[in-house]
Formats: sequence, C-alpha cells, structure tokens
Amino acid sequence: DCTMNLTIAKEVDTKGMACPLPILKAKRALAGVSSGELIRVVATDPASVRDFQAFAKQTGNELVEQTNTASEYIHILRRR
Repeated sequence: DCTMNLTIAKEVDTKGMACPLPILKAKRALAGVSSGELIRVVATDPASVRDFQAFAKQTGNELVEQTNTASEYIHILRRR
C-alpha cells in the first residue's frame, strides 16, 4: 500500500454517508490543514470516486490517490 509513504495530516471518516456529505467533510478538513498537506477520506459510497475527481478539478486541490477495498473507497487529497 503506497499510502504508507504519505504523511496524512487529517483522516476523515465518511463511512455510511452519501453525497454530498463526504465532499463537505473533506472540504472542511482541507480548510483545517496547511497548503501541501494531505487528508485521507474513507468513504463507502461508490459515487464518491467520481465526486472526488470532480471536486479536485473544481477546487484545484490535488487528488493524489484513489484506492478501494471490498467495502471502502479511500481518497487522498493534497491541499493546494
């Protein structure tokens, strides 16, 4: 798992939440970290994959990585 090399400033648990809550929580978490720092969002909503891609494009924050397990979708974002 290559996320182990990344230093995560903040972990956001959005399991069980549907759009737009994971994005809103990620937005709040990004506001609380410094430029260049990473947040990790754990979601269970399959739509979150597309949502976070669009969110990154719209906001200019970098979507560093997206991975998923059987039940979770993990999004790593870098604050711009």
